[in-house]
Amino acid sequence: MLLSASHLHLDYGTGRFPVLDDESLDVEVSEKIGLVGQNGAGKSSLLSLLADPDSASGEIIRKKGMKVHLLPQNPSFKTDTVWEEIQAQNQTLTEPRDDYELRSILTRLGLNDFNQNIREMSGGQARRLSLALALADRADLLLLDEPTNHLDLGMIEWLEKWLAKSKASVITVTHDRRFLEKACTRILELENGKLYSHPGSYEAYLEACVLRDEQEKAAAQKRENLYRHELEWVRAGVQARGTKQKSRLDRFEQLRAQRTVLQNRQLDLDFASERLGKKTLEWKNIAFGYTPERILFHDFSYACKKGDRLALVGPNGCGKSTFLNLLHGDLKPLEGAFEFGSTVRLGYFRQMSDPADENVRVIDYIRKYANEIQTAEGSVSASAFLERFFFDSSRQYLPLGRLSGGERRRLELVRVLMSAPNVLLMDEPGNDLDIETLEVLEDYLDQFPGIVIFVSHDRFFLDRVATDLFELQENGTFRRYTGGYSDLLAIKEDEQAVRMEMREEKPVQKEKKPSFSSKEKRELEEIPGRLEKNEARKAEIDDLLISVTDYQEVAKLSDEREALVKESEALEERWMELEEKREQVAQFFSKK
Repeated sequence: MLLSASHLHLDYGTGRFPVLDDESLDVEVSEKIGLVGQNGAGKSSLLSLLADPDSASGEIIRKKGMKVHLLPQNPSFKTDTVWEEIQAQNQTLTEPRDDYELRSILTRLGLNDFNQNIREMSGGQARRLSLALALADRADLLLLDEPTNHLDLGMIEWLEKWLAKSKASVITVTHDRRFLEKACTRILELENGKLYSHPGSYEAYLEACVLRDEQEKAAAQKRENLYRHELEWVRAGVQARGTKQKSRLDRFEQLRAQRTVLQNRQLDLDFASERLGKKTLEWKNIAFGYTPERILFHDFSYACKKGDRLALVGPNGCGKSTFLNLLHGDLKPLEGAFEFGSTVRLGYFRQMSDPADENVRVIDYIRKYANEIQTAEGSVSASAFLERFFFDSSRQYLPLGRLSGGERRRLELVRVLMSAPNVLLMDEPGNDLDIETLEVLEDYLDQFPGIVIFVSHDRFFLDRVATDLFELQENGTFRRYTGGYSDLLAIKEDEQAVRMEMREEKPVQKEKKPSFSSKEKRELEEIPGRLEKNEARKAEIDDLLISVTDYQEVAKLSDEREALVKESEALEERWMELEEKREQVAQFFSKK
């Protein structure tokens, strides 16, 4: 047993259920746990308690000498640059990692500029640096809060494999359902202050939930019958009220509270939308770059049809969010043009929440946009509408700063959809939203009469929603695929199979004992030096780029730097390959 927690209790005094209500939790060595639950249920709070046992109301017993690393949603750093930060942590380890190991983790997470000033990093880059620090730390228990946010598809798949090989125990808060299925061996659900443990994969968890819901329905029917009987008794009249037993009144209030919870569990996305006319939205030969020398994409054309669900995919920084900003009019293309039908009404669910005063109350924030919201059934008040989004009366009067990240995202979704758009732009809609909200959003998009254009790295969401994927290629053009992400992978696998068939078939070699030649040993020893040399030259180029003003020289230096980055990536791949081969040889002969 790595960690054992019992009698955990946490209550913020909001009048709702406690975050933790006398709960217990055990973590085994090397166990990979996925922690799920509604936004605001207290998942991040639970991670914080496990990271800091002294703050817990209850008992947390750790294995002697164990080390815990918490990946928070809002990271903070101690040094100035990426490399200084990861080196500062590495120097505290009893077994420091080699520099090329650190570089490999950083580059895999898209942090190629090791000398970048941390204060100049975007929020996504800062989150990825915080994740790199968590992975580089030799912790026995990793507590990861939304680790897949701001990662592209390749990074997420690499992270899944890294965690699978890691000997560390891991508790991950995530709403990425593919990640839960691939990277977790147990699902822990936090609901109304209670923890429910489900051994096995995410699929096994879903099966258990179905069974539990069936059992709850039967129990709910019994409660409903008792509730009706108690209600008749309570309504017996004022004169009889004085003789009523206090215990029965208490039981009535408890039943009513349980009934309210059951009624409010289903999120209701019931929005009106403006009718979309015959002419919708089209773009022709769109090109964009922040400088003429560095074009992100070009020659992008498409005519949208009603019912289109278009997803943009590609690595971080390639320009997917930029294209949404172009569509919304926040930026102007270098070439090409957008054509909008007269009935088009845009709604933009951005990756970052609408900036607002943290002291503004939830209800006032929504009323700033509308006091009455139009739904498919008619008009409802802002307060009544917020109830449908799990913002009960106690939450509506909280300041925005008191909301969890997921609650803030859900509130932002309310704000966008209440404007009745018929062309919906969404940038990473899955970030911070809980699984239940995502499922309801997916159902809502099925019935949405307009057009949806979105950026997402959530593979399940891509498969569930997209009718077409546009993948940004290395040459700056978009390639279109019909279907979701699984369809894209299937097409690429078929193309790879065809390429393999076209090559000459090599004779099958007999399996032989693994070997590690002296040449390979020298190559492994030389890689760190070559990486150091590349890093030194990249640093020189970075200094030159600050002072050089000639465009041709800038382009030449930029191309050289990009070539060095690619060479370093190839060297790191080769290092990992040789290290794995060396370990296989060592294991083979250790058994002899």
